[in-house]
Amino acid sequence: MSAPAAPRSPGSPNASPGRHATRSARREASRSSSRRAGYAGSLVVNLLMLWLVNVWPGWQAVPFLTAATVLVIGAVNASIVARAAADLVNLVFDLPRLRALGDIISIAFGLVALVRIWQVFPLDVIGTPWEVVARVLLAIGIVGSVIGIIEAAVRLFRGYFPGGAS
Repeated sequence: MSAPAAPRSPGSPNASPGRHATRSARREASRSSSRRAGYAGSLVVNLLMLWLVNVWPGWQAVPFLTAATVLVIGAVNASIVARAAADLVNLVFDLPRLRALGDIISIAFGLVALVRIWQVFPLDVIGTPWEVVARVLLAIGIVGSVIGIIEAAVRLFRGYFPGGAS
């Protein structure tokens, strides 16, 4: 004969089905707070980068950039602004599908900037081994951007979001 089940105390993990739902809600609230902190941090970094590139010290202070940088700086700035805008929207709304859309848009702007940098190549490393290194890194960035756009499109259309939120 088995012993009778011990009474459940209100603080026990198996107290009621609602207890699990409350834990789940707290966990999601914690994730949301963490995501929002990440969006805020990214927004600050992007705005700082925009200021550093355009105001002080400016891209002209970087010794390996050539005068041809003026031909790519617009695309680079647009990429930074697009990511900052996506972070601001995510900070306010924190909706998974909207996050995926913002990722697609900001990565597309970044891809345009990378392709433009590849075309103009405003780096003072032509004819040195650093040219190969720079081209390989640009190619990796371009391929990674295409993969990132595809992955974000899958998240947008399928509704699958790693990390729980959907």
